[in-house]
Amino acid sequence: QVQLVESGGGLVQAGGSLRLSCAASERTSGIYAMGWFRQAPGTEREFVSTIVWSGGRTFYADSVKGRFTVSRDNTKNTVYLQMNSLKPEDTAVYYCAARTFGGPLVSPQNAHYWGQGTQVTVSK
Repeated sequence: QVQLVESGGGLVQAGGSLRLSCAASERTSGIYAMGWFRQAPGTEREFVSTIVWSGGRTFYADSVKGRFTVSRDNTKNTVYLQMNSLKPEDTAVYYCAARTFGGPLVSPQNAHYWGQGTQVTVSK
């Protein structure tokens, strides 16, 4: 059982930046990929970004390309999401997810484990 703990959410003005962190409870040698999804009120959970742990290949939703950067720290079993140039439409609860064997992590159905979520609010 993998536990994921997010941190770093908060309130920021449009154009500002936040960095989210997600720490995994076990060594990431047992994890194939980790990623971020988000869910705004009244909407479905949507893909934001994924990083494949071995090799570091990254994937991004079109809506965040060029503004968000996903990265990992093997020594801390942690994945990060650096969010720059934030927009009000980025407001959502952001969830960390993990997949423990090969395959895409670009849809909520692909995830094996979830964190509890962290709120990101971007004001105009």
